[in-house]
Amino acid sequence: MGKTRTIILGASHWHVPLCARAIAEEHQVVGISDGDVSRVRGLAEAWGAPVEADWRRLVDLPDLGLAYVFGPHSGMAEKCFALIERGIPFVVEKPLGTSLAELSRVRKAAEAAGVPATVPLVQRGGPVDRWLAKAGRPAYQRMSFIAGPPSRYLDSGNSWMLDPAAAGGGCLANLGPHFVDLFLRACDESAESVDSRLSSILHGGAVEDHASLIITTPGGREAIVEVGYAFPGSPLKRYCSYTSAGAAGFAAISSDGSATFTALDGTTESAVIEVDSDPLYDPFVRRVAQTLEDGFGGLPTLAQLEDVMRPIWQAYDDQHGGKENGRP
Repeated sequence: MGKTRTIILGASHWHVPLCARAIAEEHQVVGISDGDVSRVRGLAEAWGAPVEADWRRLVDLPDLGLAYVFGPHSGMAEKCFALIERGIPFVVEKPLGTSLAELSRVRKAAEAAGVPATVPLVQRGGPVDRWLAKAGRPAYQRMSFIAGPPSRYLDSGNSWMLDPAAAGGGCLANLGPHFVDLFLRACDESAESVDSRLSSILHGGAVEDHASLIITTPGGREAIVEVGYAFPGSPLKRYCSYTSAGAAGFAAISSDGSATFTALDGTTESAVIEVDSDPLYDPFVRRVAQTLEDGFGGLPTLAQLEDVMRPIWQAYDDQHGGKENGRP
């Protein structure tokens, strides 16, 4: 069976290199786009694909079976609507737009047209997720993920990530979805209320470089999610730590990967697990290829992303009086 003819929109996104080998092996890339074609010529050569500055020139290529949507968040919905109109299944980076309303419109359009779509919420099913699951359905979780400084987006050619109009927000919109998703999926509930604090005091930028959420479900389950662009530029890349208290016991993971689980009988097991999220993008692409024919069965859906983004956009509205980035 031949590889699926695939286009990559917004290919200078920093996640694309993490996916590049799997994309080359699993798909037939027939076109890539980016506003600055000079930044993606290496990818174009590696994939043997033409590159266009205007993504609109790619969506009408013949016999397309798949698209990956990257690039500034403010332009994601337009790309998705164009793909939905043409019946092309797509993978779209979170947060898919700069408001919950924008995401909801895309989700409804994709569902109405029967166009499959999925989102690389790659922490789902990964080593951190599996270890926290040892504690059972969580009553309380705490997740901290502090990535490198905002300057890394300048270094990677993604300066739009520091523009609230283009990105919709800072570290919360970018990093937060992974961990809100882990909590909501583990407890099988939606968020009922959210308390939040956002700050940019460390770097003084236009987007927040630190955010804290307290999410509560209808059943009283609670998660504390802390994300930030507050770690120095370093080979260590980030700080992270996680805990989960549930019906089976207490699971904990430290930034160096050391992990413990203490059961209700007081016994403790220990291990060292992989906490770097970068390697999770390759297997995600391979699952996209494996599940394309059945509509990405088992992968994150747009409805689940909408559930995840609801408390996140609520936090921005609470912070900015509901007027930030065009939100009502």
